Amino acid sequence: MKVDVLSFMRVAGILGAIVIGSLNVASSQVVSANSVEPTVYAYCQQFQTLYTLIREQRVAPDSARMAFSGIMKGLQERFRSVDSFQPDSAQRDSLRRTGRYFAFPLRGYAPSAIGGTHGEGYRGNGFDLFDYNVRGSHPAQDIFISDRNQDYLDDRTRQPVDILSMSNGLVLGIETGWLPGSEYRGGNWIWIYDPTLHGLFYYAHNSHITVAPGQWVQAGQKIGEMGRTGFNAYKSRSPTHLHLMYLQIQPDGLPLPLNTYSWLLSARLSR
Repeated sequence: MKVDVLSFMRVAGILGAIVIGSLNVASSQVVSANSVEPTVYAYCQQFQTLYTLIREQRVAPDSARMAFSGIMKGLQERFRSVDSFQPDSAQRDSLRRTGRYFAFPLRGYAPSAIGGTHGEGYRGNGFDLFDYNVRGSHPAQDIFISDRNQDYLDDRTRQPVDILSMSNGLVLGIETGWLPGSEYRGGNWIWIYDPTLHGLFYYAHNSHITVAPGQWVQAGQKIGEMGRTGFNAYKSRSPTHLHLMYLQIQPDGLPLPLNTYSWLLSARLSR
């Protein structure tokens, strides 16, 4: 049954503002619990709930779009109110072009691990975050590890491969309960909101997740470990990989997928 997600979001925001204090974020981004606005952590709760409803097809796409837009606009305002530096679009473009901003998301790996020859695995046309029945697009880069026996371990080191945050940001939502047999495609996933770029990074198919919603992470910080979770990723035909997607939030609060290939090519590597 579809739910009135907007009413839920209003209630969740009010409750979050009452019971949640400041966050485990950088000092310049701590938000007072005395504000009548929802706290940043309350927005994390709202996002986690909304994304779960979308995945379970328990909210109509139009209602999901409205709720998502409200969360993204609210987050942008909350960070804008406490941050002394608010880059304009030209400054954000400059940051995205420099290798100093991004960290490569797999420890011990380099851009040669990206699927395809020149990142052609990215297919953004037809993407719809809010309708789980829409299929066919692949607005992401898949980054593969050496794992011939598909045991999640690197064939060279016999150790798990760390998933690293590509940029500084707020952990907005996670999934840790995926089990074999589930039809959900992303498996164990992580959403991280980058307030400087005003966009979302999505890391999917993880085995373990080492961060929690509301946590502030730095570029290059470990957020999980490589896995094979997800309806298709779990199948033996699928090589072990990280599914990395970035969604740029537009002025209307809705997401537009962008290809991260050029960012990955210039990102700093971690050993």
